[in-house]
Amino acid sequence: MPDYVRVADFEADGDAIDAIVREIDSSGGAPPDIPAKAITVLADRAGGRARVVVRFDSEEKLRKGSETLDAMDPPAGGSMRRVSVDTFEVVLERQA
Repeated sequence: MPDYVRVADFEADGDAIDAIVREIDSSGGAPPDIPAKAITVLADRAGGRARVVVRFDSEEKLRKGSETLDAMDPPAGGSMRRVSVDTFEVVLERQA
């Protein structure tokens, strides 16, 4: 069964990036209503951008998680605005 990812891009300052990382770290991962397999936060601090990649082990869990994520607001502390969301099926992954 393939995995699926939800990729959300944000305009974000450094404070907002730090806030989202703290929020995810302090909760030990995704909330129970987001059945994620993994969460990756990527930051381009100089460019004022962040990308949050959430991985799910089924398309059904992707849909459920996306509903919850779409309803969430960015964490307090800093300026963050979502600019796009895409979903993908993971068709190949190799580790070096």
